[in-house]
Amino acid sequence: MDSIFFYDTTLRDGTQGEKINFTANDKLKVALKLDSLGIHYIEGGWPGASSKDWEFFQMAAEHRFENAKLTAFGCTHKHGIRPEEDRHLNAIIESRVRVGTIFGKSWDLHVEKILGVSLDANLAMIHDSIAYLKENDLEVHYDAEHFFDGYLENPAYAEKTIEAATKAGANAIVLCDTNGGTLPHDIERIVGEIRPVIEAASDTSVLIGIHCHNDSNLAVANSIAAVRAGARIIQGTINGYGERCGNADLMSLIPIMKLKMGFACISDENLKNMQRVSLFVSETANMTPINSRPFTGKSAFAHKGGIHVHAIMKEPRAYEHMDPELVGNRRRVLISDMGGKSNIEYKAKEMGIAIDGAGSSNIISEIKRLEQDGYQFDVADGSFKIIMEKLTNQFKPHFELESFRVTIEKDKDQPAHSHATIKINVDGEEEITAAEGNGPVSALDNALRKALYHIYEDILGPIHLVDFKVRVIEGREGTSARVRVLIDTRDEDSIWSTIGVSEDIIEASWQALSDSFQYKLGKIKSDPLNGKK
Repeated sequence: MDSIFFYDTTLRDGTQGEKINFTANDKLKVALKLDSLGIHYIEGGWPGASSKDWEFFQMAAEHRFENAKLTAFGCTHKHGIRPEEDRHLNAIIESRVRVGTIFGKSWDLHVEKILGVSLDANLAMIHDSIAYLKENDLEVHYDAEHFFDGYLENPAYAEKTIEAATKAGANAIVLCDTNGGTLPHDIERIVGEIRPVIEAASDTSVLIGIHCHNDSNLAVANSIAAVRAGARIIQGTINGYGERCGNADLMSLIPIMKLKMGFACISDENLKNMQRVSLFVSETANMTPINSRPFTGKSAFAHKGGIHVHAIMKEPRAYEHMDPELVGNRRRVLISDMGGKSNIEYKAKEMGIAIDGAGSSNIISEIKRLEQDGYQFDVADGSFKIIMEKLTNQFKPHFELESFRVTIEKDKDQPAHSHATIKINVDGEEEITAAEGNGPVSALDNALRKALYHIYEDILGPIHLVDFKVRVIEGREGTSARVRVLIDTRDEDSIWSTIGVSEDIIEASWQALSDSFQYKLGKIKSDPLNGKK
């Protein structure tokens, strides 16, 4: 079985995406998580250009990586100085990594107009930089920047840059679609044409790699095309993060290579951790997970139409291209007025709620009535479970609201300030707490946590809100209109959604917030007060 090697550049190329910023400690946590997934190469950053990346490499040197080779990034030496005098090359060596990756120019436009050097000088810079790293006992990957654009305009020169890198001893030649504009059929053709050039220039086996950007929404397709032509290293990022439109998404490419194309790459057990890794990286990057992300997204295996649900209850392959559990995901059935009895019965079974035929019909009627009022249960599994339990007399609240009060104070020259007081009943005991927040919902959240924390400390510690949405359902009523509030909450392993609807935005927020806590606490298998200290 042929092998594919995954080269992750989330910690370098991924951080060039908007709103993504990792501390050195964040980068170390992500690197260790990628290593546990079985990624073969982890590019930690550019130690010669960033003090934060240099700090990361110093921290990483104290840890043992079980699966991955840690890689430092840089560029060819500066024109006019010798490689051994170049700080970027020396930073790679001093970072104590096993692999160095440097990029160089393959497009004559960049050589002459951006670098401002002669074509021959650029070839020498490529060759001498790689040779210097090889002399220092590093495995060297050469990133041929803008290779496909350069090859399309001046194939003869683009080939010379690859020959220079190969003859210098590069272990891998990575062809880069840096602008993200090349189409799959051209990627496959060009990789096929350059492969014999690489083979002829070296006496040893040199791996061909592919690095694609997603500006034409083709990064994954282009990576597949390159593999078909002989590439065996795939560069990409977790969740496709990166500059402009991002990079090739390894969360798609890993299962495609293993499950669809049959390459040896990562283990079956590691594959089951993909969704967790995807969520971990999005959380560390402070990026809201995209539900529609293939393979690992919350909606990747979600079914809404009644006909679809009826079919998958008999044979999942009828509407699914693979078993979601292979990548750590799960099948979800959504509830709405588009669904029917099959949807209700599937969800009840999934949630462990016992209903009969007549019960499912009553639930459908109630769901449709609530959706007429503005509820939308296909995006709020947490609230739907609670509604199902209430309609079947199986709901056991872990707390009950007695009252709450929220005050908002705004001084002339000061920002608004919120304060919430809440009274709840927990197993017959009254809890009264107060808390402040950055807004009324934040204050309510903090007050509820405070009231429950000493009882459910172990459970509530890792959970927090990750998204809060408000939508006016019918705008003609103006400020008196009914609003829908959706809250996404997550812990270390999962995300769940809850909903509230009311003419009062604070009331709707409380409904969604309360359901979020009830849902989490309802997942405890033992007595509700089992976590009490």
